[in-house]
Amino acid sequence: MRERIFLYHIRLALVTSISIISFSLYAQIEVKITASKDNTLYENASGSFSNGSGAYFFAGQNNHGEARRGVLAFDLAGTVPAGAQIQSATLTLNMSKTISDAHTVALHRLLADWGEGMSNATGEEGGGAAAASGDATWIHTFFNTQRWTNAGGDFAGSASATQSVAGLGQYTWASTPEMVADVQSWLDAPAGNFGWLLMGNEQANASAKRFDARENPVIANRPVLTVIYTVAMHMQAARGEAPAAFYLAQNFPNPFNPTTVIQYS
Repeated sequence: MRERIFLYHIRLALVTSISIISFSLYAQIEVKITASKDNTLYENASGSFSNGSGAYFFAGQNNHGEARRGVLAFDLAGTVPAGAQIQSATLTLNMSKTISDAHTVALHRLLADWGEGMSNATGEEGGGAAAASGDATWIHTFFNTQRWTNAGGDFAGSASATQSVAGLGQYTWASTPEMVADVQSWLDAPAGNFGWLLMGNEQANASAKRFDARENPVIANRPVLTVIYTVAMHMQAARGEAPAAFYLAQNFPNPFNPTTVIQYS
């Protein structure tokens, strides 16, 4: 799902010279993007378990003290035009099962690519399934030929965002400067877009939270990254063809256009 919402916040700048006038229009656009891949890293020394094609992924610790870490990524380059400036990035997930109270779930930028294979756990999916070719596991980026440098995933030490997750329902990781920087870097350098790792509370047993994956049958519950970005459009006109006067016509706000800002110099 790649939904575009045009917010119509436009800035008009005029730059005069001897022979031409240049116009720059800046449009602010919102897009909603579903995950391109997701999976769970199930703590296991042999890297035997995964859930690449499952309906859920997990973050936290099970009641046996074994960690689960979710990984997910979004295709920015296929949705947001090159050269755009990211203004905001928010992540919305649906948490569909837990036996614990509120725990913090943090987003960490991943530092290595990873896979989503055909493994598909049964039941509530908390135990995972036998890892399939190309799956990410606790020790593999791609089962069973490539490995993380560090078991449990290679990721930035500082969290890009955190969110307290309690009972069932949808949760949003609000935009932070770090999330914006992550998304901007993925847009500018798609080869380095490895997504985020979700880490729950790994200091307490039974803290795990189950989130609905991109394969979940309920479309509305799938992961969504909401991005607001700006793009510039440039135009030039010869002096004799350029507008000689400017005025602001009556503008009637509506749900899609609550404000209009026009600046010129």
